[in-house]
Amino acid sequence: MKQRIRSIFVLMTVCILGVMAFQAYWLYTSYRLHEQQFRRTVRGAFISAVEKQQISDARILFRGEVKAGEPRRRFHFRQLESGDGPEDQFSFNRFNDSVLIQSTDSKKVGIKVMNYTVRRQVREPKYSVFIDTLARKISNRLIVNWAGNHSFNLKKFDSTYRAELLLRDIDPTYQLDTIQLKPELFMRQMEELPRAGSPIKTPPMPINPVKNQFLQASFASPTGYILRKMDWLLAGSALLMALTTWCFLYMVSTILKQKKLSEIKNDFINNMTHELKTPIATVSAAVEAMQHFGALDDPQKTRTYLNISKNELQRLSDLVEKVLNMAVDEKKELELNREWLKPADLIQEVVGNHQLKAQSGTPGKQVDIEIETAPETARVQADRLHLANAINNLIDNAIKYSPDSVRILINSRADDAGWQLTVEDNGNGIPKMYHEAIFDRFFRVPTGNLHPVKGFGLGLSYVRQVVEKHGGRIEVSSEPGRGSVFVIWIPT
Repeated sequence: MKQRIRSIFVLMTVCILGVMAFQAYWLYTSYRLHEQQFRRTVRGAFISAVEKQQISDARILFRGEVKAGEPRRRFHFRQLESGDGPEDQFSFNRFNDSVLIQSTDSKKVGIKVMNYTVRRQVREPKYSVFIDTLARKISNRLIVNWAGNHSFNLKKFDSTYRAELLLRDIDPTYQLDTIQLKPELFMRQMEELPRAGSPIKTPPMPINPVKNQFLQASFASPTGYILRKMDWLLAGSALLMALTTWCFLYMVSTILKQKKLSEIKNDFINNMTHELKTPIATVSAAVEAMQHFGALDDPQKTRTYLNISKNELQRLSDLVEKVLNMAVDEKKELELNREWLKPADLIQEVVGNHQLKAQSGTPGKQVDIEIETAPETARVQADRLHLANAINNLIDNAIKYSPDSVRILINSRADDAGWQLTVEDNGNGIPKMYHEAIFDRFFRVPTGNLHPVKGFGLGLSYVRQVVEKHGGRIEVSSEPGRGSVFVIWIPT
């Protein structure tokens, strides 16, 4: 039985740890996915903000006013290419409102010229759309003469970037840095993929390639943001693990209780067998004596053996009836018939019965019972029969589980709040680990296979039931070899 319970416990522990490991891995994977999504989102917002800033600068360039007599301005553009690819150059002539694009590809013959006409009529409906289209195309080029003296507006970009992040439901803490970077390093960083756990930075974006100036955003750890995004996952996982662990502990507790009940049942069966065998053996011996030893020829012996048999059979009948009553009492609730009574008179009645039994009981066991009652006239509303039985059980246990010389002190106190009864003995004592269990049905302090004291483990269970039914409480204080003290308190 113990080996089976141990195996079940180990198996369930392994299962719980496996579920916890799976949950931890799942949450870790989910965290990494959210981190990757965060990286992609801040990167996309950064590129979008840079593009909007460049388009805004391009609009400013094209919408400038041309004053009368102003000399012709020519802007030279070139497209940034990686490697040794061809370089496209084009010129923008503000005076003539035209754009000249020239390719330097040596394989091409001739010059390809494209003219764009830019109208300055503000009332023209297509003006804004046309300007935006042209600005978007030209903003992807680098303006050599203009960019050299132009400074990037970081404050404006910070506002634009934060707006882009808020549109994506992100409000992180970040820092904008202007860095010097060679074009080949820029292309290499653009091609590199971010590694998990590395600092979160956006790819550098050119803001003044003439001076090799790039803009980059660095972010603080997004752990708080990601955990807030995963709050339902974390809460659900924690609830699931707590519920699983509780079920595991509850199941273990149930198994241990069942094991304890099984031990109590076996102990009860052993006690019952011992109790039943004694009268049966006695009656069998009496019958055998009358059959084989001539007891029938002696009327006195016959009457003696018959009386012994009658008493033992009556005892056997009482045992069977007690077992049957236990099953009935377990199904029905204890009913009280309350009345006002004097605890002092009830105690004297119960003690008198025990003193009478002690005088005619087992030789060699001396019982000394001392009673202290204050006040003598105290009254309490209780059920006379059940309360007397409860006091009787406490005194009976004190006598049965004590050495040859029994000393019992009974103290009765009453006040306006209630009535208190203390029963103290010099018996064997009860280990502290059994102080709660002794009030369970059928429980007896383990003594191995020895059963020197007769009983079924129902006395203290009945006492607690009676006391609690009266709205009171019962407490025990005991140590092995130092006796026991039982305290009953019942409100008035």
